[in-house]
Formats: sequence, C-alpha cells, structure tokens
Amino acid sequence: MKTDVDTSTFRSLHHRNFRLFFTGQLISQTGTWVTMVAQTLLVLSMTKSGVTLGLLMASQFGPVLLIGAWAGAIADRTDKRKLLMTVQALAMVQSLVLGLVVLAGWATIPVIFGLAAVQGVLTAFDNPARRAFVVEMVPTEDLSNAVSLNSAVMTGSRVVGPAAAGALVLGVGYGWPFIIDAITYVAVLIGLFMMRPSELNRSAPTAKAKGQVRQGLRHIRSVPELFVPIVMMAIIGTFAFNFSVTVPLFVEGPLGGDTTTFTLLFSVLSIGSLIGALLTARRTEVTTTQLVVSAGAFGITMLLLAAAPTLLFAFPAAILLGLASIAFMTSCTAIVQVLAGPEYRGRVLAIQAMVFLGSTPIGGPLIGLTSDVGGPRSGIAVGGLACLVAAVYGARALHLAPLSQLQGWRRLSAQVRPASTSRS
Repeated sequence: MKTDVDTSTFRSLHHRNFRLFFTGQLISQTGTWVTMVAQTLLVLSMTKSGVTLGLLMASQFGPVLLIGAWAGAIADRTDKRKLLMTVQALAMVQSLVLGLVVLAGWATIPVIFGLAAVQGVLTAFDNPARRAFVVEMVPTEDLSNAVSLNSAVMTGSRVVGPAAAGALVLGVGYGWPFIIDAITYVAVLIGLFMMRPSELNRSAPTAKAKGQVRQGLRHIRSVPELFVPIVMMAIIGTFAFNFSVTVPLFVEGPLGGDTTTFTLLFSVLSIGSLIGALLTARRTEVTTTQLVVSAGAFGITMLLLAAAPTLLFAFPAAILLGLASIAFMTSCTAIVQVLAGPEYRGRVLAIQAMVFLGSTPIGGPLIGLTSDVGGPRSGIAVGGLACLVAAVYGARALHLAPLSQLQGWRRLSAQVRPASTSRS
C-alpha cells in the first residue's frame, strides 16, 4: 500500500503517457495564459471598457457554445491523440499570426476579435478531446488524481503565465508574448508524438450516425448525478468564472492598481488554485458533498474579494477564492468524467465545456456591463451570489453520498474492467 505523501499526490505520473502529457501541457498552458492576459491587457489599453472585455471573452468562447457538442461527437469517433496533435498545431499557427499582426501594427478590435474566434473554434475541439484523453492514459483508480493534476497544470500555468505576460508587455510590448506562446506548443506536440499508443486504455470509437449530440444530451438527462453538476456548472460558469473581466476592472478601479498589480493579483489567485488542485489530488474518491460545499465556498470567497477595501485584503481573499474555485471545478469534472459512459464521454465533456466556457459569451458581457454600471465590486458580487444559488440547488437536487455508491459509478466500473483486462 502506498503511504508516501508524494507518491499519493503524484501517483498518476507513474504512467509514462500521462507524464509526457503533463509536462507538455505545463509548458504549453503557461504560454496560453501569457496570450490570454496579454490579449486582455491589449484590449483594455485600447478601450478601457468592461463590455469590450466581455465581448473579447465572447469571441474566445462563443464557438464552444455553438459547435462544442458537435466537436465532442467528433472526439468520440476519432483517435483523440491524433486529433489533439492536429488542433495543437493549428493553435500554434493562430498564436503566431496574432503576434505578427500586433508587431506589424495591424491590431484593431475587429482583427483581435476575429483571431480570438479562431482560437475559440480550436478550443471547442481541444477541450473535450483533451479531457477525454486523460481517461485513456491512466487506470480508473487513478482517474480522480489525474483530473486534479491536470487541473494543477492549468492553475500552475496561471501562476507563471499572468506574471510573465505583465513583464513581457512592459518590457517588449504586446506582440512578442503571442510569439512566445506559439513556441510553447512545440512541447505538447513532442509529448503527444512520444507517447506509446499500445499503453493507452482506449474505448472503441463511436460509429458515425445521426442524432449523436441528442443521444449525449439524453444520456446526461437520464443520470441525475451527471445532470445536476452540469446545471451547477452552467450557473457558476455564466456568472462567476469571468476573472478576465472582473479582476482587471477591480484592480484598476477601486483598488487603484495598474498592469503589474493586476498580473500579481491574478497570480496570487492562481497560487490558491494550484494549492487547491494539489490538495484535491490526494482524494481517492469524490463526493457530491464536496461538490456542493465547494460551490458554497466559492460564493463566499467571491463576496469576500468584492468587499476587500485594499490590496492588503484582496490578496488573501484571492488565495481563498483560488482554493474554492478549483475545488468546485475538479469535483465537477471528476464526477462527469467518471459517470459518463465511455461511448458518450467526448460528448458529455463537450457539453460540460459548453456550459462552462460556452456560457462566457453570455456571462462575460453581462458581468462587464454590471461592472461598468454598478462598479467592479458588483460584478464580482453577482458571481458570488450565483455560486450560492448553485450550491443550494445542488444540495436540494443531489443525494450527498460518495461517488462510489452511486448507480452510475457501478455501471461505469462494470464497463471499464473488461477493457483494463484486455489491455493487460
């Protein structure tokens, strides 16, 4: 029995394919956050408008809402590793073009929004394929750990990425951060290329047929333990996960900060998220209680941040907010990844991404408008209240039992064991 803390927390890294994936994603996602923050700062410097920041997020994530479920169906029908290699290569080109456009002086708001929309299309394909691929790289008993470590990659990159973006923007301008992001995609492409396909725990590809998106929706609706977390994610994704809109407006408004202050606070929030991801990585099971409690904690910490009178109070509030937000995100993702039937997994994860990322085109402009009209604190407070509403809904709709006791878990376990046996 493994008792060493380090082994328990990082046990998924014992699997070679996941180790390659983890390393490549850590480098590439750092570059992605450099681009996202540099893009936000560029638009903010051009417009000084919360609504425009919201529309930027709508451009980035609108395609996820429009084509996400279709992209998930494609992920179910294809080799996810090859699909990811194609999408990542195209994303590298998109970042390179964005950097060259800015350096050439051709960056206007329509051009930036257009390239952000291209990024959104690629995200629509990348998100379900990447998250469904995690399930293929590790055995079932390490899935929760792999999900948390994958979240740690995303949040760890947010620690370095925003600070690096701020330093690069101040040092070399807005164009070079995008060029550097393009270079970081080389790491994830090398990692995917070096994997051993024979060691992947693949499920049989779904045959192409009509109505597959509707089948995925019916599957979600038929399993309450899938449906309720996705509804909670829709509420919280729409109103709370708009940090790229609320944080810069909050820092440069009530707190009287600047670009450096914004990237620093964003990094502190990400440190909290990283700590939370590593703590949740030690869990051996996920419970619906954890899902509901983390949603409530997310709401309370957002309200604390909204009430922070100065940066001195904002920094500790941001750490707690990072902890709570990642606890909710990993709990929701683990439940969805485990309970989704293997033949539906790409579509289910795509639909979850639709309600998380795809809700941004609705929530981003709304929260931006709220922040412009009522002040940046009100935009954050609305997100906090939405989290509390989601927590109350989840508590009323879910039985607070360990995931291993749920009917869906038993059904999935019966489906996974034969695949594991045949692979070995």
